[in-house]
Amino acid sequence: MRAGKALDNRQVIEKALIALVGFVASGLLGLLRNAVLAGLFGTSAALDTFYAAQQIPETLFVLVAGGALGSSFIPIYAKYQYREQDPEGAWRLASAVMTFSALAAGILGLLAALLAPQIVSGLLLPARPAEQQQLTVEMMRLMMLTPFIFSISGLVMGILQSHNAFWLPAIAISMNHIGIIIGALVMAPLLPVHPTVGQVGDLNVVGLAYGAVLSAVLHLLVQLPGLWVIQARLRPLLAWRAAGVGDVLRLMGPRVLGLAVVQVNFIVSKNLASGMADGSLVALTAAFQLMFFALGIIGQSVGVAVFPTLSALWAAQDIAGFKDRLAAAMRNVLYLSFPATALFILLGEPLVSLFERGEWTSESTQATAWALGFYAIGIAGFTLLEVLSRAFYALEDTRTPVFIGILAMLSNIVLNLLFIQWIGEPDNLARGAFAGLALANALTTLVEALVLWWLMRRRLAAGAVEPGINDAAVLRSAAGSLLAALVMALAVGLTVRLMPFGGLGLAAVGLGVAAISFFGCGCLFDWGESRALLGPLYRRWRSG
Repeated sequence: MRAGKALDNRQVIEKALIALVGFVASGLLGLLRNAVLAGLFGTSAALDTFYAAQQIPETLFVLVAGGALGSSFIPIYAKYQYREQDPEGAWRLASAVMTFSALAAGILGLLAALLAPQIVSGLLLPARPAEQQQLTVEMMRLMMLTPFIFSISGLVMGILQSHNAFWLPAIAISMNHIGIIIGALVMAPLLPVHPTVGQVGDLNVVGLAYGAVLSAVLHLLVQLPGLWVIQARLRPLLAWRAAGVGDVLRLMGPRVLGLAVVQVNFIVSKNLASGMADGSLVALTAAFQLMFFALGIIGQSVGVAVFPTLSALWAAQDIAGFKDRLAAAMRNVLYLSFPATALFILLGEPLVSLFERGEWTSESTQATAWALGFYAIGIAGFTLLEVLSRAFYALEDTRTPVFIGILAMLSNIVLNLLFIQWIGEPDNLARGAFAGLALANALTTLVEALVLWWLMRRRLAAGAVEPGINDAAVLRSAAGSLLAALVMALAVGLTVRLMPFGGLGLAAVGLGVAAISFFGCGCLFDWGESRALLGPLYRRWRSG
């Protein structure tokens, strides 16, 4: 089967809804995972070490699999399937890329395992006691199996999405949480008692590392049936000179550098948080994961759905179609970003109180909501970045986002160092200085997204009849969303003041008020984004 053709805006939204189902399911499972970890481990030093140990395995996966199999692989694969009409060459390309990315992930994983003590003491947890550093080394080495497995499953995901098959990839992303939940509930109680800080009650935190390995295995297994459906012809293939491999490597180089820049930001944040109160890293990570839940629903679902279409349109040199799909994607993500920002700021503590049981205290809730409010400021930037960066990759331009990303990283580090001096208190978990790290990330991401928007306008203006990316329509949509979000914020703020209860009850009532007020404004003023987003759901409900 050949790769799927370019989709129109209605079809992109339908595919985005499939991806959205996956991200919502993953997000809900992520909330469940966080609730399980919070109840069992709280904001303990043991959970701090697990989150630190995850960083390098995740970095290697992002650098090898993320760089090759997402932004770099899909445009070249689409070109062979769509423009060259050479399916045999496309499968040979996919086989070679799978082989080399798996080898790279395996070799780098082995090197990282050997250097784990130096990485932990020098980069991840330099300010923590020796027993925490040793536990981090132990879990990090175990999780070095995951980049190798993810390098294969990431390729499979890219292939399926190129064929406009989104259901199995949508399901696969939930496996990351299921493995960790099994690790916490099944493996952690069965492991022998850890001799140092790794034991919390009857639980050995190393069980979470085993759960992470299980996540990678499940991520791969759930997608394998999709290869049979599209009649995939994948095989191990050591062929550096296979057609297209050089193009993937050419695009991959800058992209890997750009992804490394993002990971440096995470490592710097963990380094700075390690000198703060115990639990600071847990609170910061939990806040980012909650923000990432919204990012998956709003930004990643649209970005994942539109990327293969943008790649196909650029391969066919349909510039007008490219601009039309890109502008529609930008309108859709901006339309939902502003209300998400308001909700996280106004309902942060009631939402985070979901985790408040067992080892997770009210102080843990306050700390996470504190950081979440600062992360929320940048949601519009995070979601725009998901779409605009993929637009550049569809143009086979990975250099521009990398260059801008490096400047953003340097700015982020400077702001990190400044904001932790001005915001919060290092020894106060509930109002910790780690919130400065969240604000720095949010502000630099906003600026990074705006710069990429400006550069994309310049790139598409060359030889075009109409300059820009239908900017007037995008800005009108953003203004309408901002107005509706302000109305929603007033309604939710009044609800928070009047309700005699808090916690999850307040969160449920607040979300209901938010949905009615925001989408009510959209329907009242007949904004196109409300019709575009709610229309497919309404049609499916009517047909069902």
